[in-house]
Amino acid sequence: MFNLERWQEIFEAIRKNKLRTFLTGLSVASGIFILVILLAIGQGMQNGVAKEFEGDATNRISVWTNVTSVEYKGLNPGRIIEMDNRDYEMAVAKNSDKLDLKSGVYSRWGQLTTYKKENGSYRVEGVRADYQFLENATLVSGRYINQNDLNNFEKNTVIGNQVYLDLFKGKNALGEYVEVAGIKFKVVGVYSDPGGEREETRLFIPLTTAQRIYNAGDKLRSIAFTLHKEDKYEDALAASEAFSAQLEADLKSNHTISPLDDRAVNVNNTLENAKKFYDLNNMIRLFFWGVGICTIIAGVVGVSNIMLIIVKERTKEIGIRKAIGAQPWSIIGMILHESIFVTAIAGFLGLIFSLFLLQLVGPFIETAYISNPSVDFSVAITTVIILVVAGAVAGFFPAYRAANIKPIEALRDE
Repeated sequence: MFNLERWQEIFEAIRKNKLRTFLTGLSVASGIFILVILLAIGQGMQNGVAKEFEGDATNRISVWTNVTSVEYKGLNPGRIIEMDNRDYEMAVAKNSDKLDLKSGVYSRWGQLTTYKKENGSYRVEGVRADYQFLENATLVSGRYINQNDLNNFEKNTVIGNQVYLDLFKGKNALGEYVEVAGIKFKVVGVYSDPGGEREETRLFIPLTTAQRIYNAGDKLRSIAFTLHKEDKYEDALAASEAFSAQLEADLKSNHTISPLDDRAVNVNNTLENAKKFYDLNNMIRLFFWGVGICTIIAGVVGVSNIMLIIVKERTKEIGIRKAIGAQPWSIIGMILHESIFVTAIAGFLGLIFSLFLLQLVGPFIETAYISNPSVDFSVAITTVIILVVAGAVAGFFPAYRAANIKPIEALRDE
C-alpha cells in the first residue's frame, strides 16, 4: 500500500545527500549502461556469425586438396594432389545412406565474360544440380543446372545477380547468350545468394561441360556434401565429424598421402566451425556479463556506503522510533526502501538510455562479425531483477545495523 510519509522520508534523505546520491546513482546507471551495451555487442557478434554461415548450407562439408607436406612411402613432399570424379563417386557410393546433397566442383577464376558491348571478369564453376542448395542460392528467374545439362554437356549457364546487373543492366537475360572464354553459353537462370555481391559474381555451368571445355579430363577442384538432418544438434555434429574424418582418410589412402599430413587434404565442416564460433561467442558474453556485474557491484558498494552515512545521520531519529515501539523489521524496511529506490531510479535511467542508444544506432552497425547489436526483452527483465537485488543487497547491511541500534545510545548521539 502507498505510504506517503515513507516516500517523503526517502526524498528528504536524498535531498540532504544530493551530491553523494548523484555520484552513487551515476555509478549504478553507468554499470547498467555498460552491462546492456556489452550484452548487445555479444548479441551482435552472434548475429554476425550467423550471417556469415547463411552463405552455405548449415551442415555443409567441403573438401579440397593442396600439396603434400610430408614424405610418405618413398614419395617426396611437395606433390600436387588433384581429386577426380572417382573420388567423388567413391564417397557417394560408400555413404549413399548418409548423404543428402552432393556435388563435385570444377572452378576457373577470372574468366572474361562478354554480352554485346558489356564485359567483366568472373569466376566460372562447373557444378551438379544439388549445388544450388549447397550454396543456399535462390533463383531470381529461370532455372538451375539440371541432370539433362550434365548428361548432354549443354552450354547453359546460371548467372549471379551481380553479373546480371553488370552485363544486362536490368534487361531480360533468359535465353540470351554470353561469351565465356570465347565460348557461347545460353543464360537459363539468374540467382541471388545470402553472401551478397561477392557470391553473386559467379557463373554456374554443368560440371561435365566445364571439364570438357577446359580440358580438365575428370579433375575436380573440390567436392561438397551435406548429411541427412538429425533431430539433435549433438547427433548431427558427431555424424558430421565422423564423416569428415572418414572422407579425409579415404582420400589420403587413394592418393598415397601420409595420415600425418595436415596440408594435402583440407576439410571444412560448417557445423564444427559454427560450434567453435558459438562456443567462443558464449565465452565472450560470459566475460561481458562479468565486467558488467563488477561495474554494478562498484555502484552497489557506493549505495551501501551512502546508506551507512544516512543511518549515521539519522541515528537519533531511529532511536526515537525504536523508543516509541518501532519493530526492527520496520527500521530495516525503511532503509531498504531508500536503498532500492536510489538503485532502481539510477539503474532504470542507465537501462533506458542504453536501449535508446541501441535502438538509434544498432541497425546501422554492420561489420564482418557484428551485426545489429541489440538486447531482447528477457535481458531487460534480467537487468531489472539485478537492479532490485542490487538495491536490496546495498541496503541490507546498513538496515541491519540500524535495526540493532539501542534506543538509549541513539538518543545520546550528537
